[in-house]
Amino acid sequence: MRHFRQSPTDRDFVQNPYPFYNRAREGGADLFLWEDYGIVCAVSHRAVSALLRDRRLGREAPPEHAPEIPAHLRPFYDIEAHSMLELEPPRHTRLRGLVLRAFTSRRIAALEGEIAALCDELIDRLPEGPFDLLDAYGRVIPVVVIARLLGVPEERAPDLLAWSNAMVAMYQARRTRAVEEAAVAATLAFRSFVEDTIRERRGRPGDDLLSALIAAEEEGQRLSTDEMVATVILLLNAGHEATVHSFGNGAKALIEAGVTAVTEEAVEEALRLDPPLHLFTRWVYEPCELWGHRFARGDRVGLLLGAAGRDPAAYPDPGRFDPGRFAPGGGAPAHPAFGAGIHFCVGAPLARLELLVGLRRLWQRRPGLRIAERPVYADLFHFHGLERLVVAASGPPELPG
Repeated sequence: MRHFRQSPTDRDFVQNPYPFYNRAREGGADLFLWEDYGIVCAVSHRAVSALLRDRRLGREAPPEHAPEIPAHLRPFYDIEAHSMLELEPPRHTRLRGLVLRAFTSRRIAALEGEIAALCDELIDRLPEGPFDLLDAYGRVIPVVVIARLLGVPEERAPDLLAWSNAMVAMYQARRTRAVEEAAVAATLAFRSFVEDTIRERRGRPGDDLLSALIAAEEEGQRLSTDEMVATVILLLNAGHEATVHSFGNGAKALIEAGVTAVTEEAVEEALRLDPPLHLFTRWVYEPCELWGHRFARGDRVGLLLGAAGRDPAAYPDPGRFDPGRFAPGGGAPAHPAFGAGIHFCVGAPLARLELLVGLRRLWQRRPGLRIAERPVYADLFHFHGLERLVVAASGPPELPG
């Protein structure tokens, strides 16, 4: 197995990690050792896809290998302890099943008209000169939608966004003690807000996702308050962070490719080409040999989602934007931007809807968008998203139609 060194905070790498992935995959390699992390990483589409589904691996650390949690981080990891993202069966199965009883495809599909109306409202306020598409549009849509979905006041959206940003920073390569302290403070504030909202909703249930989570029941079991708090925080943190990055990366790709109409296939191609999350890790639960490498219980494996989407063995000419790959008969395998297996992103249908409606309405009402400043990606690997996307249009917004 080949070994590579590459700092995940190196500026050139953050701006364009794909050449590094290509080097690691040279000769058809499936695995390599990333020395900076000290873990074996899967870099091919076939390896990433298979390991996402392999039940010999999982998110929850084996008890004897569980990292010791420092006292100052306990409030943050108390939330993680009840998050389905970090759990394995049987706890994960029960929790995900209860959440899906509330977070239904019907509930999500019913949001399409409301999302379109929100997009039109935001587009009407866009300036005629150059503006940051993320601040004016891309960052607003997902936080407002999730606030409405949960039934919390929209005026609290700035708080939700600030808490989410502080907590998600814990998963980034640039993590410091200051980042940790900010995340804990955000965790405590977010938890208090959600607990207060749950108490209010228990007394006055409404037609919202939080009320549905409270009512969700399966074989006599309900979500505990701790589980509801963790679920609400997960839905906001994971959904907002990933959707904003997908929106910015996708809009950039669409503009650069000269796309004139946004389709479902174009959204899928944007997610494949430049996904919002690049590295996801798994623990090994039993000794096994995978692609010629022997793993022991307690080893960690890195799954490079960003590399899998650019694997030429799965996607010919992978750096080219080609929505036809995902058209009926296009032959492209599913991209791993939302994961796979039992941890496939529970919010993927909502993210896809927000991206399709948001980008389609923007392209319909602001045709001819062009990039006005060189886009710069934020230094936040494992995530991959733009700091700003300054664009300009040829004229005022087209009327809604």
